[in-house]
Amino acid sequence: MSNLQITGTIKVIGELQSGTSKSSGKEWKKINFVVETAGEYAKTIAFNIFGGEKVDNFVKYNKVGQKVDVSFEPESREYKGRYYTDLNAWKVFTNKDLEASAPAKEVDSGDMPF
Repeated sequence: MSNLQITGTIKVIGELQSGTSKSSGKEWKKINFVVETAGEYAKTIAFNIFGGEKVDNFVKYNKVGQKVDVSFEPESREYKGRYYTDLNAWKVFTNKDLEASAPAKEVDSGDMPF
């Protein structure tokens, strides 16, 4: 499958989920986050990150409001005749181009110390 990538702004970072696998006994971590794309027809897209190191890095380097490029892989599974699709992010990087092109925030002179 080709590399799928989307660019947008992190709108929500969910709570960290963790546990122990019943089959292998190994620890696992998972986190969900939501990105909103830019443009006239903006889309809101939910992603998952699974795996201890990936989750730790995501939490360490990302925050709500940050502009990011998300590389991901879709995965579907069947349960009782219905299909459910997850978008599994495997790489999330700050989008330097979007950060640089963001409009400067206005500063209220009433907040200035002088």
